[in-house]
Amino acid sequence: MSVTKDSTTGKWMSQIRVKDWTGKTIHKKKRGFSTKKEAIQWEQEYIRQAAGSLGMTFGDFIRLYLEDMEKRLKPSTVANKRFLIDLKILPYFEKIPLNEIKPTDIRRWQNELSSYRDETDKPYSQTYLKTINNQITAIFNYAVKYYGLNENPCHKAGSMGKKNADEMLFWTKDEFQSFIEAMKDRPVSYTVFMTMYYTGIREGELLALTPADIDFEKGTLRINKSFQRIDGKDVVTTPKTPKSNRVVTIPDTLQTCLKAYMEKMFELQPDDRLFPHTKSYLYHELEYGCEKSGVKKIRVHDIRHSHASLLVEMGFSPLLIAERLGHERVQTTMETYSHLYPNKQTEVARQLDQLM
Repeated sequence: MSVTKDSTTGKWMSQIRVKDWTGKTIHKKKRGFSTKKEAIQWEQEYIRQAAGSLGMTFGDFIRLYLEDMEKRLKPSTVANKRFLIDLKILPYFEKIPLNEIKPTDIRRWQNELSSYRDETDKPYSQTYLKTINNQITAIFNYAVKYYGLNENPCHKAGSMGKKNADEMLFWTKDEFQSFIEAMKDRPVSYTVFMTMYYTGIREGELLALTPADIDFEKGTLRINKSFQRIDGKDVVTTPKTPKSNRVVTIPDTLQTCLKAYMEKMFELQPDDRLFPHTKSYLYHELEYGCEKSGVKKIRVHDIRHSHASLLVEMGFSPLLIAERLGHERVQTTMETYSHLYPNKQTEVARQLDQLM
C-alpha cells in the first residue's frame, strides 16, 4: 500500500496491490483525494471488497454480486435487478457493513416500504413488495452461499407482499371486442392486440416476432426469442424460460389479420421484426384504446391473463394452458388462475345433474 501527495495539485493518491478472493493479484491506483485520511479509508474498503470480507459495505458487496450476475444472466434480467436494487434497496443499506445487517434492519426497511403512499395516497402493490423482498432475499442467500455469511437476516425477518394479486384484471370476450373495434383505424396496434389476445404471448416475445416465425400453412406461431430495450439499445435474447420456446396454433381470424398487415409492410424480410416498436408504444396504444372504447383499463400484461381466462372459460385443461402460455410448471398456471376454476366446478355439477 502507498499513499502519496501530489505536490502540484495538492491532492492525495493511493496505490494498492492485493489478492482478490479468487487469488488473482490486482494493482489499483486512484487519485484525487482531498485528504490522506480519505485515501487510506478508500484503501481499507477496497481491500475488504477484494478479499471478499464480510466487513465490506453492502454497496461494495452489491457491485461484486452484479458483476457475477452479468456473466450468468441475460442483460435484461440484470438490468431489471440493477434498477430495483438502486431504487429500493441500496438507499437504505448501502453504507452498512454486510455482516452488521440484522433482521431488525430488514423489518424496518420492509415497514418503510409497506407504509409508503404516493401523492394520491396509493401504496405499492402487494406483488411489487413481494418482488422487492425476493430480490434482497436472493442477495443475502448469495452472501451465505459464496461469502460465508452466517445466516440470511431476511429469513428471520419474514416476508412482505403477496405472490399473486388479490384481484386479477382481465377482459371478457365482449370487452375485448369493444376495445379491438376502437383500434381498427390503427392497423399496427390492431394487429398487435389481436395477436396478444389470441395467443397469450408476452410483450417481449411479441416485439421479437419475425415473418419467419409464422407458418400460415400449418396455422402456427413460433415463439423462441424476446425483445428488450436496454440502455437505449435494442436487444433480442432467448425467451424467459426453456418452456417459453414453443409453437402455438392461431385461429383463422388472426391469420387473416397477420396476412393483411404483412402485405402492407414495404420489402418485409423473413428476419425483420414484425412490430419494430418498444413496450412504451404498447402501453400508450392500450391507454388510447381503453379511453376510446370505454372498457376498463388493464395492463398490457393483463391481455395475457385475458387469453388464459378465455381458455379456462372454453374448458381447456391447465396443462394445455400452461403449454400455450410457456409456463415452466403447470402448478404456476393453477396458482395464477385458480380463482377462475370455481365456475367450472359449478358447470360439472350442473352436467352431472342432467345425467341423473
